[in-house]
Formats: sequence, structure tokens, C-alpha cells
Amino acid sequence: MNATGTIDRPFTHDPQKQAPMTSSLSEPSGSATPAVTTMGANDSRQNRTREMQLIPEAMARAHMSQRLREADAERQAARLVAARRLQRRAERASLRARRALAMAVMQ
Repeated sequence: MNATGTIDRPFTHDPQKQAPMTSSLSEPSGSATPAVTTMGANDSRQNRTREMQLIPEAMARAHMSQRLREADAERQAARLVAARRLQRRAERASLRARRALAMAVMQ
């Protein structure tokens, strides 16, 4: 099978088996635009696919760090609530002790 394929539907996705990219015929041969090399295309394709493969990992890492920050904030809020509750309890105990002392002094 000798199908060439199109840009949208290439014959193969393997960069090694694709035809090398060349400059167009309408462009003069002594043009300032350098000819495109397949090595650069291969590198950029591989970098792109590597980056695409690492996106879920990066997203999972960001999600986990966000969850850790949320958990730390919740723990800090729970500690603050508990500290305020203990402070109110201590203040009530102090008031009871003052009242008991005042009652003892009055008698």
C-alpha cells in the first residue's frame, strides 16, 4: 500500500517514517528562510508528546498540593475553635471561683 496521506490524516504517526519537510516550489532557492530539518520536527514532536503525557501527572500533583493546603487550613481552623472553647471554659471556671471566694468572704 503506497498511500501518501494528508496533513489531517497522515499515513503514519511515526516521525521517522514521515517524508522530510522541504521548502515549497514557489519559494526561491536562495531564500532567507532556511530549509526545515526533520530532526527539529522530531524533537519538537517528541517534546510535545512528552509534555502531553506529563500533563495528568502535573495536574495530579497540583491537585494534591491544593488538597494538602486545604487540610492544613481546616486543621488550623479546628485548633482555633478548640482553643476558643477551652478559653471560654477557663473564663467560666474563673468566674465560678471568684463567686465562691466572694461568698466565702461575705459569710
